[in-house]
Amino acid sequence: MSEIMKKQFDAVARDYDRQRRQLIPCFDDFYGLAADWVNCANDTPRILDLGAGTGLFSSFIRSKYPKASLTLIDLSEEMLKEARSRFSDDSAVSYITADYTRYPYTEKYDAIISSLSIHHLTHHAKKALFRLIHELLVDGGIFVNADQAAGSTAFLDSYYMEQWENAIRETSLSTEAIEASIERRKLDINATVQEQLDWLQEAGFTHTDCVYKHYSFAVFASIKN
Repeated sequence: MSEIMKKQFDAVARDYDRQRRQLIPCFDDFYGLAADWVNCANDTPRILDLGAGTGLFSSFIRSKYPKASLTLIDLSEEMLKEARSRFSDDSAVSYITADYTRYPYTEKYDAIISSLSIHHLTHHAKKALFRLIHELLVDGGIFVNADQAAGSTAFLDSYYMEQWENAIRETSLSTEAIEASIERRKLDINATVQEQLDWLQEAGFTHTDCVYKHYSFAVFASIKN
C-alpha cells in the first residue's frame, strides 16, 4: 500500500467506523454475509485479518467465535489504535503494524479474512497475495474477502460508481467527508469478479465463489481442500 494511502487512512481512523455504515449502502448484508461464511472446524480458531483497520470485520467474527485467537495486521498504526480500543483488554487479539503482503508469517490459520483492503493492491500483488493466503491456511481453512469489484464492462463500472455516489450524497455525512471518500476511491485498483475468481483458482482454491454482490461491493469465499 502506498504512503499516500497510508496517510489517508491515518487521517480518517477516528471517524472510520462511524462513516462505514453510510459509505457502504449495503452495510448489513455485506458484513453480515461475510461473517456468515467464516466457518471453522473448531471453536478456538486462529484467524488472521488482513488490512484489519479498526477491527470492524474482526468484531463480527469475535461475536461468532468468542474463543478465537485474532491477529490483526494493518499498515496504519492509527487504524490499529482504534482496533486496540475496540477490543480493549482482550488478550486473544494481537496486532501487527506492517505491510501484510510482505510480512514473514510463522503460523497457519483456520480462517483468513479481509474487508475493503485488497482492492488497493496492483493486480500482480493480488495474485501473489492469494497464493500466500492459500499457503497460510490449514487444510479445510477458509478465506473470506469482503471487498470491491470492478464492473465487467466500463459502462457497468461507471454505473456502479454513479449509484454509490448518489447513495452517499443522500446520507447525513458532511460534504467534506463525502468528497474525501470519493477522492480515496480514485486510488482504487478494482478487478472484476471473474478476474478475482480466476486468480483464486490459480492460487489453489478449488471451491471459490462470489457469494454476494451489490453493485461494486462483493464478498468472495474460498475454501482450501
